[in-house]
Amino acid sequence: MKRLHVHVGVTDLDRSVRFYSVLFGAAPTVQKPDYAKWLLEDPRVNFAVSRRGHAPGINHLGIQVDSREELDDIADRLRAAAETANVQEAASCCYARSHKTWSEDPSGVSWETFHTYGDTTDYGDDDPAHAPRAAAALASTCCGPGVCGGDAPAP
Repeated sequence: MKRLHVHVGVTDLDRSVRFYSVLFGAAPTVQKPDYAKWLLEDPRVNFAVSRRGHAPGINHLGIQVDSREELDDIADRLRAAAETANVQEAASCCYARSHKTWSEDPSGVSWETFHTYGDTTDYGDDDPAHAPRAAAALASTCCGPGVCGGDAPAP
């Protein structure tokens, strides 16, 4: 089963956690000093916020999947839609380990598809060489546009 993923950069994590917890009617599923995530069923979304050096606002969008087979299918569709995509195997970012594929829509919005298979104890740092945007623009971020994705615990 697929889940929409939204990652938002914030300037005040504590205020943002309070806001989204009230909005969603639930506490975060994961909360760290620089990151919080809600895995919601209604609507079915993986919604994450972080203060990791990127501008406030929508950081990237994505589709989280439950299996490697689903990842291969949706990654093929992402490549067909965007004509180019960057595959990232065994990424460690956002306190998770994931396989993922990155691309951009025609307006430059970063999209990722990912399958998470484990957790990590630190935020991590993806390889910006896999990002669809210039690596220099991403050097200061993990989970910047086209840099991160595995925001979910292992299924």
